[in-house]
Amino acid sequence: MAEVDTVASGLIDFLNASPTAFHAVAEAKKRLKEAGFEHLSEREDWNLETGKKYFFTRNHSTIIAFAIGKRYVAGNGCHVIGAHTDSPCLKLKPISKVVKGGYLEVGVQTYGGGLWHTWFDRDLTVAGRLMIKETKDGSVSYSHKLVRVNEPIMRIPTLAIHLDRGVSEGFKVNTHNHLLPVLATSIKAELQKLAPVNGSLEFEIDNDVKKTDAKSIADNKKHHPILLQLLADQASCQPDEICDFEVQLCDTQPSNIGGVLKEFIFSGRLDNLCMSFCSLKALIDSTASGSSLDDEPGVRMVALFDHEEVGSNSAQGAGSPTMLDALSRILKAFSTSDSKFVIGLSNALLHASLAWLWVASFTLLLEKAIQRSFLVSADMAHALHPNYMDKHEENHQPKLHGGLVIKHNANQRYATNAVTSLIFREIAENHNLPIQDFVVRNDMPCGSTIGPIIASGVGIRTVDVGAPQLSMHSIREMCAVDDVRHSYEHFKAYFEEFSQLDAKISVDV
Repeated sequence: MAEVDTVASGLIDFLNASPTAFHAVAEAKKRLKEAGFEHLSEREDWNLETGKKYFFTRNHSTIIAFAIGKRYVAGNGCHVIGAHTDSPCLKLKPISKVVKGGYLEVGVQTYGGGLWHTWFDRDLTVAGRLMIKETKDGSVSYSHKLVRVNEPIMRIPTLAIHLDRGVSEGFKVNTHNHLLPVLATSIKAELQKLAPVNGSLEFEIDNDVKKTDAKSIADNKKHHPILLQLLADQASCQPDEICDFEVQLCDTQPSNIGGVLKEFIFSGRLDNLCMSFCSLKALIDSTASGSSLDDEPGVRMVALFDHEEVGSNSAQGAGSPTMLDALSRILKAFSTSDSKFVIGLSNALLHASLAWLWVASFTLLLEKAIQRSFLVSADMAHALHPNYMDKHEENHQPKLHGGLVIKHNANQRYATNAVTSLIFREIAENHNLPIQDFVVRNDMPCGSTIGPIIASGVGIRTVDVGAPQLSMHSIREMCAVDDVRHSYEHFKAYFEEFSQLDAKISVDV
């Protein structure tokens, strides 16, 4: 039981440190550095070595980490676990200042397909990143800083039942009119000299305070000064040094292990930080010993993408070239235009001809590497709900404690096929790990994952899996402690055994 508690408690720590995708990547970076992974920059050349471990980030909301086997040569494959760092939430609008009815409210926009009614009557705060202008010795630079306000500072109150007698028949949320959190009352803020009088832009200023500059006035038009000051305090800067920000609302209730038998994890963002954590821990632990990569001919990789909840179409989403870029740069570090490319070439040949031969050779190696690679698309799955059992197909009802779920869809909403599911099942059987299957009912729409996006964009074999959970896309979700352990052990075994298992499978020969 101690091992289960260790993995689950590690997830709890990861969740509590990760209120946003930016924070999740920062926490992943910290853990990777502690495990000996070297930080790379996509803006620089990569000097890679076999037996070494690396990672890079994009936009600080996507992170890719990989360990290169000591037997790796150019053209060998990567075995990857892909997940995502983002979750449905409410994000502040570019102009968030709202004053009405004697209240200071904050304008937000919905991100992803959240269960928005669960955000009402919660103790909320904000977290995200700020872009800060820094001046030193007359030189100006810009940096991003992560911020998080730990105290509850706002709330979205529901309407009293006395004013909406029909609410018991269905709580309907107008996401534009009703999802505005209350930050403060105008009169209290006015007394603190931090809010406009009657919604105007005029401020009462003490004699010993310098006159507000143009940027501060512009910011005060866009955001409540009290909110800007709070964010600035978190970043240890002045409000007028904040050039821009990406900030979202967060629940202040911490993640925890619950249930009368301590069998559940109660938390926000389990979709999909649970799979992000399990895959990251599996990579770190599978490469922890000095000899763990001695017999590895491939590259073990974890790719945690942003923007899955909104379609993955961004520079740092799974629909971007990020995955292919990583595969290409690893391959390029181990493929050179050596003497075999120039044999038979006369001195009269142009350098362009040599370059063309190198490109052609590199392209062939990349194609080989992709076909030798494998992706586990890891995204949380729908567990059977005891109060809505008719929502599941009768022969495909994933249960909590039942292990990872292999997701199938004939219309390719999931990328699983017989070959890819076989590989994942064999690993489960070899380690006596439970495994489950899921297909959506024929009369219901099917969600999707990064699996089909990467499979179709890169051409890599893919299986879609995920740990079962309840309350998906709620501000507060739940899964089973056992399934966190099952997921971690399954992913770790995949990293350690894929190369040997894949060599036994023959399809396109």
